Amino acid sequence: MENFAIIGLAGYIAPRHLRAIKETGNTLLVAYDPFDSVGIIDSYFPQARFFTEQELFDRFNQSLRATGSPITYLTVCSPNYLHTPHALYGLRLGANVICEKPLALNPEDIDELQELERLSGRSVYSILQLRLHPAIKALKEKVAAAPSDKVYDVDLTYITSRGLWYYTSWKGDERKSGGIATNIGVHFYDMLSWVFGPLQQSIVHVASHDRCAGFLQFKQARVRYFLSINGDLLPPNAVQGEKRSFRTLSIDGEAFEFSEGFTELHNESYRHILSGEGFTLNDVRPCIELVHSIRHATPVGLVGDYHPLATTPLAPHPYGWRS
Repeated sequence: MENFAIIGLAGYIAPRHLRAIKETGNTLLVAYDPFDSVGIIDSYFPQARFFTEQELFDRFNQSLRATGSPITYLTVCSPNYLHTPHALYGLRLGANVICEKPLALNPEDIDELQELERLSGRSVYSILQLRLHPAIKALKEKVAAAPSDKVYDVDLTYITSRGLWYYTSWKGDERKSGGIATNIGVHFYDMLSWVFGPLQQSIVHVASHDRCAGFLQFKQARVRYFLSINGDLLPPNAVQGEKRSFRTLSIDGEAFEFSEGFTELHNESYRHILSGEGFTLNDVRPCIELVHSIRHATPVGLVGDYHPLATTPLAPHPYGWRS
């Protein structure tokens, strides 16, 4: 049984981690979040200590080290721009780190984490759950078995509705979230490079507060992508759930289905990490480099090979801010 701590308990993704910690047979000793709307913890670890100030959280963690029962894993579910600082904190604490996506906003953050990994003797693991999806694993095997010069034509579309709250929260601040491509797309970019090989070219056609569209050339795929949080763009067959969403991948004109099977992927991620097979900093670096380049690219407009939905009229910022 491993001793876990978690940073970021009040957010959307934390329950998946709480469940994974519990269902892999481990225990959560302590949690930290500046917000105290964390009643979800009663469903998993009601005896865990909880702090709203990091100084007190750290003091408790240090006391555990003194008792000989230290935190062995720190789970990071804080806002994107805090992932790297909190992962560094975990390494300095002497714990291994499990971090939600994106692990970092900038490639140089990966360098800093690798250096502290070396000094601390501990490891940082990223949640790259699509690599564990059965359909994606089968697709990777299919591509690997194809002729090496085979290049697929791929369209990726992901629209997930977000309300006006999004633009007031840290998620609507590109400096904190990394923007649309990073916040909702980083695991898709990782999946594409994992399946189709190294990236060779990236072109951004459209980028605004509510969407990002572009073209990616991988070793074995030409990919047109469209990502958006604008619910007005959802088709009638969008999935009804906590958030209405539409996710589709087309390969050489044929729909590739991978909309099911997501609920267990965090549990599976934890099983891999705890067995020594987690995804490392070297695994995550390519997708962090890609989303960083997309964020800093100048959109070229509707020229070249662009996604069909890139032509949809741009919506004004709901609060009148400049996109």
